[in-house]
Amino acid sequence: MPRTRKQNISRTAASDKAAALALTPVSRETEARLDRYVALLGEWQVKTNLVSPSTFPNLWTRHISDSLQLLALAPEAKIWADLGSGGGFPGVVLACAMAEVSGTMVHLVERNAKKAAFLREALRVTNSPGAVHLTDIGDNVDSIVGRVDCVTARAVGPLHQLIGFAEPLIRQGAKALFLKGQDVEAELTEATKCWIIRPRLHSSRTGGHGWIVELDHIERRDRSATANGVQL
Repeated sequence: MPRTRKQNISRTAASDKAAALALTPVSRETEARLDRYVALLGEWQVKTNLVSPSTFPNLWTRHISDSLQLLALAPEAKIWADLGSGGGFPGVVLACAMAEVSGTMVHLVERNAKKAAFLREALRVTNSPGAVHLTDIGDNVDSIVGRVDCVTARAVGPLHQLIGFAEPLIRQGAKALFLKGQDVEAELTEATKCWIIRPRLHSSRTGGHGWIVELDHIERRDRSATANGVQL
């Protein structure tokens, strides 16, 4: 790669990182852990598609800051469960940010073996508190032992499906924070066919059309609705 192009890429990355940390400030120790995570992600991305290549130049604002903003919505949470962790957003980022908080644990649920291997390595190189569960998302309750304070998911599936996956954890007292896009209203409408929910919507700090759906109470609608064509 020509030197000038490398310099331009480096400047873009530095600018993107600065913008992200202005939106969601972290300690120097957390920044160092995130730097190691980003470096590892870049190495693995060459062979394993962990994030969309088109978003990689803006990794800090599009993915890291987007994940960090969840901490402000659940400041007391220590035990987190991230469903469909993929490349580690938001799960690994949260683990990096809370590594110095006593009693913290982030459960990363991922069914893809290669991505699960990456997640384990990311936790190791960043020395962050977490456990990787190589399992289908629907089996997450069986693989996670103990309480969960907050359950998250990002770019995994439609809202009504996520609620179904998270239902056992929410029923036991967990708060749900689901990162969604501009179609959030349509997804909420669809979800209410299956669930009684009282969602709180938070606009993403990172701009664009992103939203965070916060749920702390759900009820399953009458199962007889399936007879009328509603899938529960």
